[in-house]
Amino acid sequence: MHLIDCTEPEHGPAILDILNDAILTSTALYDYKPRPPEAMAAWFATKRQNGFPVIGAVDGDGRLIGFANWGTFRAFPAYKYTVEHSVYVHRDHRGKGLGRVLLERIVALAGERDVHVLVGGIDAANGASIELHRRLGFEHAGTVRQAGFKFGRWLDLAFYQLILQTPAAPVDG
Repeated sequence: MHLIDCTEPEHGPAILDILNDAILTSTALYDYKPRPPEAMAAWFATKRQNGFPVIGAVDGDGRLIGFANWGTFRAFPAYKYTVEHSVYVHRDHRGKGLGRVLLERIVALAGERDVHVLVGGIDAANGASIELHRRLGFEHAGTVRQAGFKFGRWLDLAFYQLILQTPAAPVDG
């Protein structure tokens, strides 16, 4: 396995498969319907436009087996040093440490790019993701109870944050 920068033409369909599996089978995404293939064009365009990374993990045959990225936390200028990240691993590769590798890479990139806070919104029942974040130094920042409704039940959304020492000289505006 090795890490790569994902591109839409090469990795878009595999990312879409991983996302749609998460939508249909888990509470990792509070979404109901699988995304259509054309949704990836806008998704990648937003990442490119904002300089947001999409890091992939590929196996020895070049197949994407997981990915991590970040996006806007909130759309107000004062949040410019805060991002919300996501990590997704293909169902056949979960529980093997791949999520940790991807999250560690996203944290390293955040430091390189002067991000100050990484935020992960995690379903409060997702113990594996919460434990992974805790092991990497993320702290619980709060839970929005009954924030979502999926699979016939209310879902609590827990927020975990990691504060970095960057940027060295933050500026207003």
